[in-house]
Amino acid sequence: MARQAWKPGALRWDIAEAHPGAAELARQAGISPLTAGILMNRGLADVEAVKNFLQPKMTDLIDPLELPGTEVAAKRIVQAVADGEKIVIYGDYDVDGMTSTAILHACIKMIGGQAEFYVPHRLDEGYGVNAEAVKTIIADGAKLIITVDCGISAGNVLAEVAQDVDVIITDHHTPPDTLPDVMAIVHPALPGHPHGEKNPNLCGAGVAFKLAWQVAREASGADRVTEELKTFLLNATCLAALGTIADIVPLIGENRIIATFGLRGLRTTSHIGMRALLDSANVNAAVDSYHVGFVLAPRLNASGRMGHAAQAVEMLTGEDPARATEIAKYLAEQNTQRQQVEREISEQAREMVLAGQLDADENFALVLANENWHGGVIGIVASRMVDQFGRPAVIIAIDDDGLGQGSARSIPGFHMAEALKACDEYLISHGGHAMAGGLRIHKENIDAFIQTFSQYAKDNIRPSQLTPTLHIDAATTIGALDYNAVRQLESLGPFGSQNPQPIVAIQNCRVLTPPRRIGKTGTSVSMVLQQNGRSLRAFAFGMGDLADRMAGVTECDIAGQPNLNTFNGQTNVEIKLTDVRWE
Repeated sequence: MARQAWKPGALRWDIAEAHPGAAELARQAGISPLTAGILMNRGLADVEAVKNFLQPKMTDLIDPLELPGTEVAAKRIVQAVADGEKIVIYGDYDVDGMTSTAILHACIKMIGGQAEFYVPHRLDEGYGVNAEAVKTIIADGAKLIITVDCGISAGNVLAEVAQDVDVIITDHHTPPDTLPDVMAIVHPALPGHPHGEKNPNLCGAGVAFKLAWQVAREASGADRVTEELKTFLLNATCLAALGTIADIVPLIGENRIIATFGLRGLRTTSHIGMRALLDSANVNAAVDSYHVGFVLAPRLNASGRMGHAAQAVEMLTGEDPARATEIAKYLAEQNTQRQQVEREISEQAREMVLAGQLDADENFALVLANENWHGGVIGIVASRMVDQFGRPAVIIAIDDDGLGQGSARSIPGFHMAEALKACDEYLISHGGHAMAGGLRIHKENIDAFIQTFSQYAKDNIRPSQLTPTLHIDAATTIGALDYNAVRQLESLGPFGSQNPQPIVAIQNCRVLTPPRRIGKTGTSVSMVLQQNGRSLRAFAFGMGDLADRMAGVTECDIAGQPNLNTFNGQTNVEIKLTDVRWE
């Protein structure tokens, strides 16, 4: 995919004001004033809050019993195991659904039961609970079905089978006005429930982890689980972290705790499937949110996008190392194929936007449809369009039968699930949450959907939301970015939604060494800046144009992410550029 060239002055800088209490908080918490100011601007205004953030503890997780439905669901699962009933976990085909399935599958096995899993085909069945699949599962003898990362919008489907099987829904997507009539709904944000005030943003894997925790308690006959089950739960945080980071839920509060401990566990995990995945991706050092989001998750998702996600779930639930290694290798090949298809479709979508001037000021959203697009990668393409054009995007792939499958991605402040709900009359089905959604639609309704969705976006998005803005956490100096200060900034991770890696601005830098192109393609750049006698290497990916545009420039302002780079045993402070401006 051809990336948009970086351009000076394209972004409006929004630099957070220095917080007057930062120096005192820094003194009390034993951190740098820079770190204290950033944390205060992110809502952590006292020593206790800062320490809890910097030193997350598993004991600070919300008790599973506070999550709606867990007690009833856990008792039913334990009873099903005791009675030898057939249990089927109905999963989803993305990373969150896969890891949710793997957590509950392992949990049921740990307490002496056996569970089968069913994962729908992304293209043939689409998102959510498929009526024919459920009927087949029941006909094959299932007495308990547990949905993971789906099911909250499947009331009509599940109502048909209510007399034949018990259903437990575990989900985190936006609930409908009328909830399904099932045995239990385990969901972090049910209307009117107090859990929604504490953490409404658990992902599917987080919900599955909490349910597994309560199942372990129920099976142990006490709040304190057996040592064997305690070890299992600690290991399960690895899967929960993978789902949490991949599903882009806010990495604050409870989600941050899960992600932090799960990432630590991934470094030494003995989980057969995860070990195979890590080895195939050559991720054997410290695993962070970058590795999950851009290395591991794409490989897992590739199976559902290009083939069938059941193979990835088999890897995450199986016990044969050789088979896990075989699947991990296959996932890598599928991911390579996915990348090629994605690049082609993204370029076509970009050309459609530019040719139709769909990025004009009067257009507040993008809806693109094509009969030649692969439905497995349209979610990624939608994300690319949001990144490039700063607007909510819906990408629809139309099959030979005239059925459209769409993936939607949003911008902050525009609730995608509510937007799709407003277009319900034109859709076969839809679901999602604030930042992403999915839909199915008949080809003949696409034009009406485009008109309605676009008008809804125009009515609910302020023009300022579409202005490219670079949110900068603090203004600082080169001198303030010493080893300890940058190490503290890195400790604010894992980074993700609502806890991004800090971006700082350094103004009035002298260009000590002009920018030069680096890398095989010459699209990356490196230069050395100086301020008050202190120098700093700055680098950037995709900003090779700086080497030409900054010819003769002697002073500039920069914005970027400070980091520590270790090479040949020596660690230096560097900054990864986000933007550069000059007179």
